[in-house]
Amino acid sequence: MDTCRVPAWVFLVLVWQGGCLASQFPTQLMIKEWVDQMQKELVTLADTATGGMSLTQIFLRNQHLYSVEQNDAEELVARAARNIEQLLRKRSAALKKLAAAAEQFQVDHTWKDEFEDDEISYYNSKDNLDANETEGKKYRLRPDFKEDASFRRLTDHNHTAVHIPTDIYDGSTIVLNELNWTEALEDVFRKNREDDPTLLWQVFGSATGLARYFPASPWMDARKTPSKIDLYDVRRRPWYIQGAASPKDMLILVDASGSVSGLTLKLIRTSVSEMLETLSDDDYVNVVYFNTRVKKTACFDHLVQANVRNKKLLKDAVQNITAKGITNYTKGFEFAFEQLSVKNVSRANCNKIIMLFTDGGEERAQAILEKYNADKKVRIFTFSVGQHNYDKGPIQWMACSNKGYFYEIPSIGAIRINTQEYLDVLGRPMVLADKQAKQIQWTNVYLDALELGLVITGTLPVFNRTMTVDERHGEHQNQLILGVMGIDVSLDDIKKLTPRFTIGPNGYYFAIDPNGYVLLHPNLQPKKRIGNRKLRLNDKYAVTFHEEPVTLDLLDAELENDIKVEIRKMMIDGEIGERTIDTLVKTQDERYIDRGIRTYTWAPVNGTDYSLALALPKYSEHFIQAKLGEDMKEAMSSTWGQGAMETMQLDRFDEFGHTYIAPREYCKELKLSLNNTQFLLDFNQFIERTPPEACNVSLVSRLILDAGLTAELVQLWNEQSVDGIVARFVATDGGITRVYPRSAAEEWSENHETYESSFYKRTLDNEIYIFTAPAFNTEGREPVSEPCILVSKAVDLTIDKVTLKPAVVGVKLNISFWMNSFMNATLKLNCKDEICGCLKNDKHVDCVILDDGGFLLMSNQDEYISLIGQFFGEVDPVLMINLVNTSLYSFNKTYDYQSVCDPEKDSKAAAGPRSVYVPTIADLLSVGWWASTAAWSILQQLIYGLIFPNLLEAVESAEEEISDAMFKESCITEQTQYFFDNDERSYSGVLDCGNCSRMYRGEKLPNTNLVFLITDAKATCLSCDPRPLRQAEQPSEGPDPCELAQNPRYRKGPDACFDNNENDEPLCPISRGSALSSAPPVLFLLLSSGRMILSAEEGPA
Repeated sequence: MDTCRVPAWVFLVLVWQGGCLASQFPTQLMIKEWVDQMQKELVTLADTATGGMSLTQIFLRNQHLYSVEQNDAEELVARAARNIEQLLRKRSAALKKLAAAAEQFQVDHTWKDEFEDDEISYYNSKDNLDANETEGKKYRLRPDFKEDASFRRLTDHNHTAVHIPTDIYDGSTIVLNELNWTEALEDVFRKNREDDPTLLWQVFGSATGLARYFPASPWMDARKTPSKIDLYDVRRRPWYIQGAASPKDMLILVDASGSVSGLTLKLIRTSVSEMLETLSDDDYVNVVYFNTRVKKTACFDHLVQANVRNKKLLKDAVQNITAKGITNYTKGFEFAFEQLSVKNVSRANCNKIIMLFTDGGEERAQAILEKYNADKKVRIFTFSVGQHNYDKGPIQWMACSNKGYFYEIPSIGAIRINTQEYLDVLGRPMVLADKQAKQIQWTNVYLDALELGLVITGTLPVFNRTMTVDERHGEHQNQLILGVMGIDVSLDDIKKLTPRFTIGPNGYYFAIDPNGYVLLHPNLQPKKRIGNRKLRLNDKYAVTFHEEPVTLDLLDAELENDIKVEIRKMMIDGEIGERTIDTLVKTQDERYIDRGIRTYTWAPVNGTDYSLALALPKYSEHFIQAKLGEDMKEAMSSTWGQGAMETMQLDRFDEFGHTYIAPREYCKELKLSLNNTQFLLDFNQFIERTPPEACNVSLVSRLILDAGLTAELVQLWNEQSVDGIVARFVATDGGITRVYPRSAAEEWSENHETYESSFYKRTLDNEIYIFTAPAFNTEGREPVSEPCILVSKAVDLTIDKVTLKPAVVGVKLNISFWMNSFMNATLKLNCKDEICGCLKNDKHVDCVILDDGGFLLMSNQDEYISLIGQFFGEVDPVLMINLVNTSLYSFNKTYDYQSVCDPEKDSKAAAGPRSVYVPTIADLLSVGWWASTAAWSILQQLIYGLIFPNLLEAVESAEEEISDAMFKESCITEQTQYFFDNDERSYSGVLDCGNCSRMYRGEKLPNTNLVFLITDAKATCLSCDPRPLRQAEQPSEGPDPCELAQNPRYRKGPDACFDNNENDEPLCPISRGSALSSAPPVLFLLLSSGRMILSAEEGPA
């Protein structure tokens, strides 16, 4: 129904057909008179139509139905922090039980080289869900899965599930022994869940890559995605990295001499990229390359935080390394030690590491190592990359003499294993520190691998308690870390401990970690990434794991200012405090910026590194508490309750307007619905038959209170008729929204949850009428009806000197009617040699009304009417730029670090995992390329067989496959918001375009967020029309990371550091991963569902 459409003749308000030639521009005084007339008509119309003052009187008349309660911010924060502490303490207790049990189970385990068929049984989480999938497979079992509301997926609480990385053979002796002793964890997992039914995922991540988790649940549904490539490895998850070792200062040193070329250089680039993925935000890193000189790969002069953006910059920079000259290890190591010794920059201040990637050489660099590292405080790990005949002795000595390890990477298949195995070495000091290192750590927020959403994870390292014997030390304590135990806590569970519906729509809790990253914040909403992940999980070709962590700094979640920088630092330092500040606030829809007063109150969450805060606007320092009865039954049976419920019935919409209720958890068993009419119907039926104890009395009572109060207002609307109004509406904190008349609801698209409604929240922060432009249709579709302008104002309520804003009232203006009023207000009769006003389609002047965000709301030009809602910088860029330069508009550029963008189509790795070298079509068709790969190991060829199951077919159809697999990638986007930032009313200027110019004048409309502009018509001077000025979100490189690295934000690392121990003597000669790569392994080629699965038999280490 075209509720906003009126007959076309209403537009024709032309004074005389020919108009008038303009020679004299209106004076500022004349324009002010026009504007005052417009403002008077608009405000009078809105006051009359909305009845905002009437609603205030209705609230005051019914004070006996509610009380006004105080929000004691300090007490609210303290209580919420205690509740979060108790929740995490419960999880910590479960973690300790699991870690202790795991260590004992491993001690009790007897190593076996072979197992009988009945000695091991486990559920492989990657098995097909079809019943016959496990037939013929040794050691496999199939759980009885059922839908689980807590986990939102299929689970079985009688079993655990096991995930084994794709590049690890599930029948190897090491894996079978680990499967054998970890099976006993199943009973501990189950007992923990029985003790605390709210427990979510419990996981043991092994240093070998095996992950056992409870309850059992399928990793992926292979029936739907038979060709999906699984690159998940628990050792590369943020929680495992954090729990397996103390923070790291890492300098990656790349040999770029002439001998490192071709395939070897490609392997080094990929290896460095994989190494960077083993670092978390607690770590610091830099990458340099050397031959006879040392050069930076990126712009960083020193170690930088290993966050997502810095790692991406380093990975991209590594691809530009070129090889030439000769190797000079002395130069390289000297630079590396200097980087690690810099004191006046932010860093981890714990493990100091040099990672050397080279093809080998004769030099040991002994002198420089003895000069800078006599105390062995810096560990050196060396990697011999590529297949060659160079002597590996010198670089092996470098590692063994400096408490490191030596690895070989002959082919791409050895990269993932060998670039993460160094964590075993860094875990040794933790094992030797024993109880001191048994500290539970809580991660920053990230997306759960099994689709639980945003979670944090508590971690606890699991140590090898067995004794070992060697010729050098005899019998001594084993120094290996077995893995990391983890327990997830959903952010939804934490949010439930921070009450929401008493602190108002613009009040909010937030929490940050020691890096300043938020784990709770209303702007932490990576919905785009979650949606993109669902697309990947449903696509048969997608790679299932390369997931970047969700890291949003508090100063990026909000609009930064100096006081917030101070608040952030005090929170990281664990202080208690409170500050009231004047701050800019971005609206929910990210189109506008307002200025508001907020009081920030914060305190630490004991037992963790987190800090919790509450931000409250002045008008939310108190709230309304409904008093309809002692309990819900009494409230519902009261005269008020019965009457209010009656007004919410669907058959009363004609009388009381279409009624929406906010989708809140009013009762335990009441299911939320996207269809609000259905939800209202369900609510009405549910309330009548549900026991009072099953519902939230406070929420239901406030909803019923507001239903009754707003019904009185709608009855007043019934008694009056106002021209030019398409709809009237009222919305409340309690969750009621009424739209009158009922038919207008067909065009009502605002959020039914007032706490999430952009216009509602924005209106509360202003004392004036807020005119909101409709969202502009950028897709070129014909609008269903003519757009309407939403006008809203907060209802002020003062009781005993306490001011509240419990509701918002408003109207939807008919644009055609407003245009009539708009042009009539500027009409000047009997004009001769002057502009006669804003005539319809005047060839000489453009008249427009913009809102405070720079969006077009009205114009005298028909061609602009279809652009209503568009940012004016795209309509008339020259004028908009001048309005910014004359300070009518200020602007603020913000970045969204939670966005997703289309991938770069020219990327070589577009269809494969970004960290693996993927040959281009040209490569595959090149005889030279095949010749160069002839020397690659069988292992590497099989890895490619894994990633490209049908290599020859890929040559023919790769373009199609790549396009099919092109999903959006996480990225940064930028957006610029414009706003009024001063009290000046009048503006004027000249747009000088060289051979022509345009004059303009502007005047703000008092008590609104509007500005009126009159200017020489755009068509009269087109010689300096620049590119459109964009306001909408668009892909961006973000702020310069090189500049950010020079002035890093404050952060605080863990209090404890376990980086050295006098008894730490790692067995050095060669890693077990390197042995696997360099010695001819026993290879198993298993064909399953059209896929190649690579495996390698290995013995105990």
